[in-house]
Amino acid sequence: MCSSEGDCRPLGFLLGLPFAFLSLLLSIVGIVIWIVGLLLTCICPCCLCVTVIVEVALELVKAPIHVMEWFTEQIPC
Repeated sequence: MCSSEGDCRPLGFLLGLPFAFLSLLLSIVGIVIWIVGLLLTCICPCCLCVTVIVEVALELVKAPIHVMEWFTEQIPC
């Protein structure tokens, strides 16, 4: 991945691919939890704990991006 400064870190990207795939599987679980949580929130909007679960599910959906960013930052070029 290349940043705006122009430094490319292809090794970090390649090393992070297996972990990004695992986090992609977690994000699929997060999508399912998110959909169920949204349905529960629509049924009973007074359930505050469901809102917290939906927020955690959204972070699971964003996990592959965070993993790849972390790996590319760890490899110095």
